[in-house]
Amino acid sequence: MARVPSSAVAAAGLVGGYAVARWTKKRPLGGVVLGAAGLAAGREWHRRGGVPAAAGLGALYVAAFAGSHPLARKVGAWPAVLGAAGVVAAATWAVADRG
Repeated sequence: MARVPSSAVAAAGLVGGYAVARWTKKRPLGGVVLGAAGLAAGREWHRRGGVPAAAGLGALYVAAFAGSHPLARKVGAWPAVLGAAGVVAAATWAVADRG
């Protein structure tokens, strides 16, 4: 069975978390999606790159989530979320999935 790249899981967590929160109007439910994807991706980051990779990519994941909020005021919510997801996906691919 083929594995889903952790870059796709992380990006889907950011986009999916926002989508669930927006469409259900329940931010905690979006947080569950965001957190579940982050944990799943984090386990893979740790398996592939050890603690340094998992810590760095985990910090980037949280920073992307937090940074998308002020960015959304300037460019709109969806562009901010998609941009943050793209940055996380690219970094994750370079650090953990490329190998």
